[in-house]
Amino acid sequence: MTAPNLTAQILVEALPYIRRFAGKTVVVKLGGNAIDEAIERAMAQDVLLLRSVGIRCVLVHGGGPQVDEMMKRVGKAPEFRDGLRVTDADTLEIVRMVLVGKVNRDLVARINQEAGDDPIAVGVSGEDGGLLVAAPRDPSLGFVGDVVHVRADRLVKLLNDGLSPVVATIGSDGKGQSYNINADEAARAIAAAMGAEKIVYLTSAPGLLEDVNDPDSLVQRLSADELRARLSGDSVSAGMIPKLRACADAVDGGVKSAHIIDGRVPHAILIELLTDAGIGTMIYRGTKA
Repeated sequence: MTAPNLTAQILVEALPYIRRFAGKTVVVKLGGNAIDEAIERAMAQDVLLLRSVGIRCVLVHGGGPQVDEMMKRVGKAPEFRDGLRVTDADTLEIVRMVLVGKVNRDLVARINQEAGDDPIAVGVSGEDGGLLVAAPRDPSLGFVGDVVHVRADRLVKLLNDGLSPVVATIGSDGKGQSYNINADEAARAIAAAMGAEKIVYLTSAPGLLEDVNDPDSLVQRLSADELRARLSGDSVSAGMIPKLRACADAVDGGVKSAHIIDGRVPHAILIELLTDAGIGTMIYRGTKA
């Protein structure tokens, strides 16, 4: 098959998905691990293409590795309990500085660089306009919060204006106290509050594997109930548990489907959303996708 014919075939394959998802909201959670420039550029191009065909995209990001690096630079040792960063007042300031002032700005700049004369990405902190209302999770964790409310109308307004929000996961309570929020959970809360069609987690793994040592043992589809049954066993790696639990909670909370895909693959978002084969693991509610 010639290159033009192959391109035409790909476009035809994507068409029913474009029609199905046009006007719908997709929340994409980006991992904090560093990715190379080519993959980052491909991700930005994916966001732009989705927007150009009418799919409303909200990006949510963490930045754990970048926070760790900054803490070490200032002589402060990172501390974790049950996978969550212990966040005292000094650590909270570092987290805010890195997530809002560095990671968020870099992502916005990359997307707008690809957009050229029509920049569409806008950076948002969960503190802005009270977007993410938080409450403390556990006093032993310091200023670590859980999302208790999402003012989804703030994001909807940006989307209605033709913009793509890029959300840094710092929240605040009604008294102005800031909290460090787990990005997987923040993305889930945002997707549920917006009634998103899909939530997509970009990771450094192919998806859920039957055998963690065999990348070819990908589980392509399963229900939230089936996923929860797996989480109660010991067949899932500890690092995947928060994302998988967030996926199950998202679909139980009204999101049509959740996806865990390999963010190291160029154009992973487009492959998963707009092709027949997909690329990762899809979690759905009930017995039918």
